[in-house]
Amino acid sequence: STVLHLFQQLPIEIFTKKVIPMNYREMSCLAIHDISGVGKCSLTVALPVLSCCGVETSVLPTAVLSTHTGGFTGFTYRDLTDDLLPMAEHWKQVGCRFQSLYSGFLGSAGQIGLVEQIFDWFREENTLVMVDPVMGDGGKLYKTYTPEMASGMARLCGRADIVVPNMTEACHLLGRPYNPGPYTQGEIEEILQGLCAMGPKMAVLTGVWLQKGALGTACYDSQVGEAKLFLTDRIEGFYHGTGDLFASALLGGLLNGAPLKEACALATEFTWRTIETTFEKSPDHRFGPKFECHLPWLGEKMEELRKNHP
Repeated sequence: STVLHLFQQLPIEIFTKKVIPMNYREMSCLAIHDISGVGKCSLTVALPVLSCCGVETSVLPTAVLSTHTGGFTGFTYRDLTDDLLPMAEHWKQVGCRFQSLYSGFLGSAGQIGLVEQIFDWFREENTLVMVDPVMGDGGKLYKTYTPEMASGMARLCGRADIVVPNMTEACHLLGRPYNPGPYTQGEIEEILQGLCAMGPKMAVLTGVWLQKGALGTACYDSQVGEAKLFLTDRIEGFYHGTGDLFASALLGGLLNGAPLKEACALATEFTWRTIETTFEKSPDHRFGPKFECHLPWLGEKMEELRKNHP
């Protein structure tokens, strides 16, 4: 064929020479989340975002849904609890190792215990473990969350290096009354320090605001001892999947060498850019954030991190 003929004319070195991108850094992650076929969230967000960040990402699905549960009815749900340990055990047999472990939505108390075991299997001295305790929003826990699950999630967070709750989840983990805001800087710092007192070295809060018209994130590294806030213009509406978007970009920044405050600032801006596009372009926010057009920007930022933090 014509295409084959053209390939035959090319020098063989083009196909055999190993090309390593400038500032290449080998990074890997095991992402433990559910997967929804429609309505971008969980793995359909984490996988492309982490891949864009240069992180080789393996996935361990906790459940498969036709759509996410926020605003959709009649969705299908396939629980994969019985598959989690056999899949992870097979990976151990073939020698899989991961630089980071990242868990999100879990469908049952039993799954929380299994994820703890998987952490034990794959955690090494320098493994970064992130837990996004997907439990609720707007002051309420999701209907699927039982008291047993909430207790188990607190235990799982205690075994992480970094936790990324929203305000609802953070207040529940700490046994604090939920406050819809506005917040004071002192209150935010107290919550962040409380989260680190549970066991993690670092904590990040989403959904923080000090005054009307602004919304953002806050982070705290217990080894540095300083809280940082990153606020952007508030864009009205509820945007499914943006928590997963933020946490995945945050993890990508950390793995690319950024300190927590720099990774948090970058992930906050990436999420804000995506929400702005979703607000402008999407008539139905249930179908998830329109982040794809911003991946080139995120990739460029990650390349800058690799240059600045070799």
